[in-house]
Amino acid sequence: MIAAELRELVCRANRLLAETGLVRGTFGNVSGVDYDAGVCVIKPSGVAYAELTTACMVPVSLATGAVLESTLRPSSDTPTHLELYRAFRCGGIVHTHSEAATVLAQARTPLRCMGTTHADYFRGDVPVTRPLRRPEVTHEYERNTGLVIVETFRAAALSADEVSAVLVANHGPFVWGVDPFDAIERAQVLEFLARMDLAQRTIAPDAPRPDEWLVDKHYFRKHGAAAYYGQKR
Repeated sequence: MIAAELRELVCRANRLLAETGLVRGTFGNVSGVDYDAGVCVIKPSGVAYAELTTACMVPVSLATGAVLESTLRPSSDTPTHLELYRAFRCGGIVHTHSEAATVLAQARTPLRCMGTTHADYFRGDVPVTRPLRRPEVTHEYERNTGLVIVETFRAAALSADEVSAVLVANHGPFVWGVDPFDAIERAQVLEFLARMDLAQRTIAPDAPRPDEWLVDKHYFRKHGAAAYYGQKR
């Protein structure tokens, strides 16, 4: 059987996502990837989180998007996930419509890095994409959503490792990490930061940005070769 272990992992991750409160109904999804096998596994389309089982997780070809060993349709967002895996080489992806982050996405407003809480996870603003054009929505909409995310990062020379999230204009957040569970943690932090940013815009819309060296200090003490936060593994 293809990717049995990955199916089980992705199933557990999707159930965890439902427990976080970041999703409602059947909104959202988690996927994982095995680059050596060339397989992505993702939640089936429209299936309630409470009904998810390992067997109903859908493996798809990373190269072609073809469904492998399943009769179920994968999430409609699968082509978006595939473009991100191909471009960013991450290990897990989460898509939600979490409230505060989606408010910013609908306002086409980046999530600003205003302090060290943000910098512990993201080295700078979480960007918002440009709106998709009509032909991009009409034809291969989900794939073009992934492509516009990649375009956003390349145009701004952003590292997808250092800023592991994006707000898709008028849609919502996509977040990635080293594995599906890491991506979920980052999605939870993203929503927390979005709530903080919305509150700060209300009470102090012109508050000054933190200095770049403070942002870098907090980011790199947790990430990279010189990181010293936490315990050695």
